[in-house]
Amino acid sequence: MKSLSEYVKKGLFYKPVVEVGSDIIFIVRYEGLILYCNNSVKQLGYKESSIVGKNFFDFIDPSFEVDFKKEFKKSTNRRFTKSVEFQFKCKDKSYKFFEFNSINLKQKDGLEGLILDCRDISQRKKDADELLRAQKAKELFLANISHEIRTPINGIAGMADLLNQNPSAEDQTLYLKAIKTASENLKVIINDILDLASIESGKLKFEKIHFDLDKTIRSLVDTFRLQSNEKGILLEYHKHPNTPSVFIGDPVRLNQILINLISNALKFTHQGSIHIAVSLEQIKNKDYYIKFEIKDTGIGIHKSKLRTIFESFSQADASVTRKYGGTGLGLTIVRQFVKMQHGSIKVASEENKGSVFTVVIPYRIGIRDEQTSGGKIGLNKTLQLHNASILLVEDNDINRLYAGSILRMWGCPFETAENGEVAIEKFKNSHFDLILMDIQMPVMDGFETTKVIRKWNNEKSKIPIIALTANATQKDIDKCISLGMNDCLTKPFTQDDLLKILGKHLGNKFHVIHSLSQHASNKQHDKVDFSYLEKVSGNNKDFIKEIAEAFIKSIPNSIHDLDKHADHENWIELARIAHKIKPSITLLGVHNLKDKIVKLEEEAKLHKNPWLINKLSKEISSELRETLDSLKIQISSYS
Repeated sequence: MKSLSEYVKKGLFYKPVVEVGSDIIFIVRYEGLILYCNNSVKQLGYKESSIVGKNFFDFIDPSFEVDFKKEFKKSTNRRFTKSVEFQFKCKDKSYKFFEFNSINLKQKDGLEGLILDCRDISQRKKDADELLRAQKAKELFLANISHEIRTPINGIAGMADLLNQNPSAEDQTLYLKAIKTASENLKVIINDILDLASIESGKLKFEKIHFDLDKTIRSLVDTFRLQSNEKGILLEYHKHPNTPSVFIGDPVRLNQILINLISNALKFTHQGSIHIAVSLEQIKNKDYYIKFEIKDTGIGIHKSKLRTIFESFSQADASVTRKYGGTGLGLTIVRQFVKMQHGSIKVASEENKGSVFTVVIPYRIGIRDEQTSGGKIGLNKTLQLHNASILLVEDNDINRLYAGSILRMWGCPFETAENGEVAIEKFKNSHFDLILMDIQMPVMDGFETTKVIRKWNNEKSKIPIIALTANATQKDIDKCISLGMNDCLTKPFTQDDLLKILGKHLGNKFHVIHSLSQHASNKQHDKVDFSYLEKVSGNNKDFIKEIAEAFIKSIPNSIHDLDKHADHENWIELARIAHKIKPSITLLGVHNLKDKIVKLEEEAKLHKNPWLINKLSKEISSELRETLDSLKIQISSYS
């Protein structure tokens, strides 16, 4: 037996390295003739004998051949060459990615040939291509999302600027609706991003509460009804009779799933219908597998794109993004929400014919209670918080104004503080039942302020503290709770969000009563609806009385002018008077007169139909007189 030293000395260890190694070794003449290849060529489907004697260049992908020959020629003039990439044809006619490192035999032994050590880099290239594709998708998403965020922000800024130019009451309502719509769109975008971040961090949690499935979906469908009617799309909902209604689960996440799927159907359907069907697919153990099917007659999805539409930052086509907008996150979030509830989702689609998205989620049977029966507090009632005192700690002027206006509208005593130090001073010297605490503030932030309060040596230290934060990930919420806060209200929040959280933590100090406007508007003889004035004034009775009394004082002159200009057929002046009355009618909520006033103004400007103008003028005068009488009675008892 040879000694190890002799084995090394004779260089015999090279043989197993070359013949048994995973790299494919070739010895190739300068002109390309293959003189040798090792056993590893089997991974390409060849035997060694079938390769030797052939030209190396005949196995190179033709699209790479010219560039490869240039690199190969350079290698013949160098001692060593590293990392030259190429594609080599396998026995099955497919190509694999390789890179070679070469040793030039001429430099050492005077032989015109190269030893090529070829390493398979197919997986590396695949990973690089996938990374590049993901990077491009992400870049497209970022460009997309910046556009999607800028659009509602521009709308909000533009409408706010118009509101600052003293528009009519009617235009004010229009601008405010536009601001509300834009802010809701912005909130959807931000929530999509936050939901995806929560999903990827593994922090997303699902509630298990009793809810009425049928009522949840009907309410959701009703919210889309106006949009579908505007597009002329038939929107149908059907729940199979064999499907129970009350389950245990997370209705909010179900809402998000269905909102995404229905809004997509509406977005991509220009004619025809959208059908939402709910049925019981199967019962397994105690789980009821509920199937939700959203079927549309829209533009459909090309079969090559069906595999990628559920991926992050992806839409079926970049042109779809440009034409229809969207973050490209909706279906990703839907799939994750479904998966995390142990459900399934699939899609079937045909271009120009439509799509069907099918979601199956298992739920346990629930019990009907006050919440599922619709007995929860809603904003159609007026919240009265006279017995609760709140400290609002917020450094942002607009956020402080917004939250303060809601509390004022609800009749809640409150004080404000612009940072933690001011909050501590007010907390020392006054009694509060709850603190709404912003997190990021100058001087002393919300976390530090909470720590100081919790160290108090009396009952005051147990006061409920609700975090107000724009950092809405589960990690941020967990941090707030761990540092002594009782709950979290994420910005931007709605009145309903604030309502729920106060109801949860204020106990018996939380009261709801019907508003006076509801009582008044239910009376048959009342012609004025104060609900708009109550809303914009924070239910300020003195303000409403002042507006009503100004109307009572000014409208008789307007009635006189209407009659005079109609009798004299002075149509231009009649149109001017109608235009002057219109904002007051809108502001006071004289709904039965609004359309007639608008019609009178239009007809008087055209002055083509004197008979209709006179008829409208007389009807409006008569109804204004009745409105005056009714308003005098209403305002005398309004307190």
